Amino acid sequence: MPDLLPPAYDHARDITRHHAKTFYFCSFGLPQAIRQHAYAVYACCRTIDDEVDRAPSHVAIPEIVSRLRTFLDDLYADNPQHNPPSWAPAFRHTVRCCDIPKAFFSDLLTGVEMDQPPVRLQTWPELERYCYHVAGVVGLMMTRVFRLQDRSREAEAIKLGEAMQLTNILRDIAEDLRLDRIYLPADELARFGLDESFLRCGQTTPAWADFMRFQINRARDAYAASERGIAALDRNGCQFTVWMMHHVYGGILSEIERADYDVFSGRRFVPLSRKFALAAQAFARSRSP
Repeated sequence: MPDLLPPAYDHARDITRHHAKTFYFCSFGLPQAIRQHAYAVYACCRTIDDEVDRAPSHVAIPEIVSRLRTFLDDLYADNPQHNPPSWAPAFRHTVRCCDIPKAFFSDLLTGVEMDQPPVRLQTWPELERYCYHVAGVVGLMMTRVFRLQDRSREAEAIKLGEAMQLTNILRDIAEDLRLDRIYLPADELARFGLDESFLRCGQTTPAWADFMRFQINRARDAYAASERGIAALDRNGCQFTVWMMHHVYGGILSEIERADYDVFSGRRFVPLSRKFALAAQAFARSRSP
């Protein structure tokens, strides 16, 4: 019902503001309608992630994911639910207006199912697959929200999602360890003479610095690979916003470097003053030929 849409979009905005501060900061350049659609997509993605993260220890994640798949079916079918979330009308409106396939959210559910502890990845292809399912597919969702006309550029959206997820993984190594999740490929750790016991000691050594440089370079390569796709977005605020995400998230890598690769003693983030400087760079880039 139309009268349900304004409060539903307001609630989606509040979820985004509370949980996705970087994206919320970057979203102000968007036209209002597109910004609302982006918040609605985020509210659904966040709810899916929270349902898994808050699961009681005795409940298996596959069981939760099965319930979430039914929930997603109901959202797309517009079936009434006993207690639908307040953002649901906004989400239904968004996926119809933006023509977002349900398959994208199904892929996301496959990704969150991979988060069931203990998480141990052995190789880069495993990590690459995980990045697609939890982040690359979100990039695909946003191509619909941002009205990307050239579908051949979707691969670059997946690459940006991959770059941002790799950044998250490097920033959150210590937090993920506490949750019994290690996303760093075991074979790459071994190549640098590292292993799980080293990670649990939380030390920064020359070998660790070499390993982190390797991982940061991979993430930066993914950011670079996304750039032609960003340049294909409209200059109505969408391109500026995505350049901001590219620059601000990429800035986290620089903060890790400034901390001499110490991601164990604290969470590295881009200070607000630095975000404004990066926003200026993003604006200039969105206006250049």
